[in-house]
Amino acid sequence: MTATAQKFRLPGRPGLWFAALAALLLVGCQTAPNLPEAPAAVEGQTVPDYVIGPGDSLNISVWRHGDLSATVPVRPDGRITTPLVEDMPAAGKTPAQLARDMEEELSGYVREPVVTVLVNNIALPYSRQVRVIGQATNPQAVEYRDGMTLLDVMIAVGGLTEFAAGNRATLQRVVDGETLSFSVRLNDLINRGDVGANAKVLPGDVLVIPETRF
Repeated sequence: MTATAQKFRLPGRPGLWFAALAALLLVGCQTAPNLPEAPAAVEGQTVPDYVIGPGDSLNISVWRHGDLSATVPVRPDGRITTPLVEDMPAAGKTPAQLARDMEEELSGYVREPVVTVLVNNIALPYSRQVRVIGQATNPQAVEYRDGMTLLDVMIAVGGLTEFAAGNRATLQRVVDGETLSFSVRLNDLINRGDVGANAKVLPGDVLVIPETRF
């Protein structure tokens, strides 16, 4: 062997160097260890009706009584004020529940009132968000929409960074008061188009995307 060749020879056993490199590559590509994959469909769990909260803006419409209709904010104390109705509790109710309560209150002034409540601007609580943290292009809280999947969430946050270990990402979900962790394969979903990796998400989920280890 020439002197030049000896100068660039790796010390130790070459096989160990290649084995170490292969191990590093495997760590960067494997899925999160010891975790079940996120289910493609969510069975036995339904998305709850939207519940009004402080900071929301509500459009209160009273049929045939435009003078009683109004767009009002939900105050920090959870109440609203409309014509003829003062300090009506709104937070914690669905729009339909609030409409029925408004009808009952207005029945003392109007014959058979019909009230419709629409939510204009929503101050989303965590329970109506899907939060994305870690190596997403734009990590943020995404408003949950019915039928939302991992692919929808990743489009909303602009995909993965070049340093993301997408196949080691996890989905954190609270089920019956217990926080469960699921493995998700974002690299397979985004880079390989593997639709089998496109799991359903639920409001309140947290998607954690770690950084690659090499």
